[in-house]
Amino acid sequence: MVDSDQLLEQIRDWARELGFSQIGVSGVDLSSAEPGFLDWLAKGYHGSLHYMEQHGLKRARPAELLPGTLSVITARMPYLPRDTSDDWAARERARLARPGEGVVSLYARGRDYHKVVRSRLNKLCERIAGVVGPFGHRAFSDSAPVLEKELARRSGEGWQGKHSLILSRDAGSMFFLGEIYVDFELAPTAAVTDHCGTCTACIDVCPTQAIIAPGVVDARRCISYLTIENKGAIPVELRALMGNHVYGCDDCQTICPWNKYAQKTEIADFDERSPLVGQQLVDLFAWDEQTFLKRTEGGPIRRINHERWLRNVAVALGNALRQASGEEAAKIRGALRARLDFPSDLVHEHVVWALEQNPA
Repeated sequence: MVDSDQLLEQIRDWARELGFSQIGVSGVDLSSAEPGFLDWLAKGYHGSLHYMEQHGLKRARPAELLPGTLSVITARMPYLPRDTSDDWAARERARLARPGEGVVSLYARGRDYHKVVRSRLNKLCERIAGVVGPFGHRAFSDSAPVLEKELARRSGEGWQGKHSLILSRDAGSMFFLGEIYVDFELAPTAAVTDHCGTCTACIDVCPTQAIIAPGVVDARRCISYLTIENKGAIPVELRALMGNHVYGCDDCQTICPWNKYAQKTEIADFDERSPLVGQQLVDLFAWDEQTFLKRTEGGPIRRINHERWLRNVAVALGNALRQASGEEAAKIRGALRARLDFPSDLVHEHVVWALEQNPA
């Protein structure tokens, strides 16, 4: 038999070598989280994320998802690029004041985190097996019906902030979460206390007011949902509020005071890829499908297709056009008109809307 505390210390050492910043342990009884999750679903806050309903309470019942699970090892992996400057949050907010620039969420500028995190969790499992022998397990990172934030909160990875993300006093929120369901027991690690206090910066800054209560997000209004998960038209009443976001949104994180402690990654896979950073919307809108696939290869933006990419950029161009004049406005109109014949009703609808924001 291996001592539980000793094994956990070994796991933490191995995890640090693999790029994880913290390891915790949660039990598998998440029953107290079920009512809140069911209420969120009942109110429709999940939008078109039908898989949230289809898996039902399996999310809150690890032993139903993977029979035999007795403990859950949780992990944090920071994703700020290795060359991130100390004033990164201010730099990111400054992008929002440049309407002609397309803004891609920080996490999406490198390689697809699903693969990176899961791969390294599986390597961690190999290390564990070298000590305990063969064991039942499965690694996850936003890849299965798992209550990731609840498990992270219970195991002390941080508390759930008012923006609903996990926050840590020493790492902010700029990290990915991962889990390993295991068929042996480890002593749970302690949860940490909430340190948001009276701060409402994330709630106040949200462009679409998607944070409808502390810790509760209506996905149907969230820019990340609208630009990534949503497969149809973006609601007309929300388009003008989306600014120059073309994939995801970090506004509630860049404004958070705790993110002054956000950590840089040690993993080259999360470094920024230049075709996605600081690019002009008219250039992004000119990408044909082959260019889109080439420049998003290996990254999470591949989750949306070329059609939805053009939809997103069209909305951002419409918002830029509303503020533009002279040659700048003419250039934006020209880019939009060049896509009027694109063979997609979805793209056409958003291009027409964009042109209406500042008719010639």
